[in-house]
Amino acid sequence: MAGGHVKYRHLSRTSSHRQALLRNLVTELVRQESIHTTWPKAKEAQRLAEKLITYAKKNNETSRRQAQGILFTPDELMPKLFGPIRERYLNRPGGYTRVLRTMPKNKFDQGDSAILELVDGPKDMRFAITAAAVARDRKLGTGHTDITIKNIQKVTQFRPEGRDQFEEMVEKVAGLQLNMNELKDKAVKKE
Repeated sequence: MAGGHVKYRHLSRTSSHRQALLRNLVTELVRQESIHTTWPKAKEAQRLAEKLITYAKKNNETSRRQAQGILFTPDELMPKLFGPIRERYLNRPGGYTRVLRTMPKNKFDQGDSAILELVDGPKDMRFAITAAAVARDRKLGTGHTDITIKNIQKVTQFRPEGRDQFEEMVEKVAGLQLNMNELKDKAVKKE
């Protein structure tokens, strides 16, 4: 039956191949906290990653065994998963990962690309992009838009000392923008 409702994306793979692919993606997500892949793979890996972090939050023997069954290198990553990652999301009710669509690397033969990342982590893209927007608004002397205000609230809500970290990032980005402008001025003067 064409166009029927399915429980998950098959990703044009056999069951064992698909499970190995998703386990590998989630293992790398825990290791690197941000991965770049195709959009359908990212959406499926997001489901498994959310389950894995929920197991880490429960922190009992059963959940440890289930998490160990998902990760390819549990001896390396279990301390990280049940340590810093668990602490980061302990008070968060859900939504531990984010999928951001990106442009395909090659327009002709690649499908939609995406970045799968852990939210509120050191590689959180929304945090950096919002800090850059705030730095730009402050430099121009304009007020923040409703979207920027909402994003500030989102990126600082579940972070301990989120406002302080955000202000540090804004200052860092403003300093980088100032340095880039100085370099451009020097390049123009040399010509």
